[in-house]
Order: sequence, then C-alpha cells, then structure tokens
Amino acid sequence: MAPEIRHLRYLIAVAEHAGFTRAAEDLHISQPTLSQQIKQLERAVGVQLLDRTGRTVRLTDAGETYVHHARQALRDLAAGERAVLDVADLSRGHLRLALTPTFTAYLIGPLTAELHSRHPGITLDVKEMTQDRIEAGLLADELDLGIAFHDPHPPGITASPLFTETLSLVTGTRPATGKPAAVPVSDLHGTRLALLSGDFATRSHIDAYFAAHRVQPRIVVEANSIQALTEIVQRTELAAVLPDAVTHEHPRLHPVPLQPALPARTVMLLHRENAYRSAAARAFSDLARHVVRTRGYRAA
Repeated sequence: MAPEIRHLRYLIAVAEHAGFTRAAEDLHISQPTLSQQIKQLERAVGVQLLDRTGRTVRLTDAGETYVHHARQALRDLAAGERAVLDVADLSRGHLRLALTPTFTAYLIGPLTAELHSRHPGITLDVKEMTQDRIEAGLLADELDLGIAFHDPHPPGITASPLFTETLSLVTGTRPATGKPAAVPVSDLHGTRLALLSGDFATRSHIDAYFAAHRVQPRIVVEANSIQALTEIVQRTELAAVLPDAVTHEHPRLHPVPLQPALPARTVMLLHRENAYRSAAARAFSDLARHVVRTRGYRAA
C-alpha cells in the first residue's frame, strides 16, 4: 500500500501534539483509527516513524526526516491546488497577507480600498504579526506576501523595496507660526513622552536613536496601539514619535522635526523565494507600488 495524503497529515498531527489523544481530537477521528492509520504508514515505508515507549510520543530519527519531507509535500500540493484555482483575469482569487503592526495604522486601509476597487472578486486575509513570524509564515506557505522592514532575512525569503518610512516628534499643539523649527534631540532629555510599547519594531528603532545620542526622555505612557497613542497625543500635552505617514492621516497631529533626524527605514514587500505567485499576489504587488507612489511616500 502506498502512503496517502491523509497518512501524512495524521503523522504530522501526532508529531505536533506529541501523542495520539489530542491529535485524534484535532483531526476529528477516533484514537484507535489514528493509531491504525499510522501503523499502516509505517508498514508502507518499512520503518518505525514514532517512538511510543516514553510518556510522550516522539518522532524517531527516520520519522523526523519523513515529517520534514511530508510537510514540504503538503505545501507543494497546496500550492498546486491554488495554481489550478488561480484565475489570470482576476475575476476571483484569494490573497494571504501579513504586516508588522505599524502598517495597519496607515497602509492597509488604502491598499485594501484600491484592491477591492480594481479587483472586487479577490478576497483578502490580513494578519498583523511580528517580522519573524511573517518570515516563518512565508517559508511554511501559510502566507503569500508580507510587508515589513528591511532587515537580514532568512534564506528562502525574497525582499523588494516599497518605500522609505520617516519618523518625527509629534505633538497635538499647532505651531504658532508656520513650519516648526527643528528641535535638537538633546532637548528631549527628561521630556515626558508617550511611545509605542516594545511590541513594535518602531520602539526599538526609537530607543536606539535616543541611546546613540545619550538622551533619556521620561516615558510616561506606553501603548501597544497606534490608535491609542494618537488619541493620547491629541488630548494631552504629551509628545510622541511616530511615522510621518501616520501623522499625515490625522490633521490634529503636528510633526516637529528633530535634529539630527531619526534614521529612515526601508519598507519591504516579502515573499517566499521560488514560490508559486498567484495572479492575485502579482496584482497586489503592482498595486502596492502604485499606492505608495500616489500617496507621496518617499521612494526607497
């Protein structure tokens, strides 16, 4: 008997749950049926794949190797199914997109609006996650595209520049006359600020900037939501550091340039190297470049 697709899924489930009981529950089959199916697979490949002697079930060395290839086979099969369903005229399609949290505040809205205006038949699955999780999702074929910052990427990830993100000090107080003068970063020593929390890569970028100039502002508010931070700045005397693109979306926020300026960051569009790229993914990539140009974001 040759192994079947269900056998691969069953083995992977047992490996992930380190046992038959939870794997069977997850697969919605009985534990005896699952055990019998795994034994069928072991007979088919002619080697023991699971070590059942301990308190938990674990893969043997042969099982580790087999599961690695089984996962790849299932990813390739899923890609093949998407390719068959792909429609080149974009009358229908599906796109799995992930972004780092900052971009949900100013980029995903315009991108989604443009996508549904041009291609209403394409459905979009958007997730917000950290950059390392985006890269892992792309490599596991759980995502089609990611938007994140330029950084060393793991092997198998291809990154192309979208635009350059700049940041400024932001207040809720309109400057008295015209364009505000640049504020020396040294003036921020001890200044009360509201900043994004450590969940954001942007916060690490800001902290590194202050550390490089030996400035220690007084952080009195930390928020893990840009929306919360913009509300706080608009309604208090606190200042924040935010991407200029976020400030442009809120007329009651007023950017104040710092001297020297915060280092700019390159925003990248990520995908898995040599992965099948659907018509929807290709169209979204072109659309993203169009949107950043029309919105006047600085070219990378």
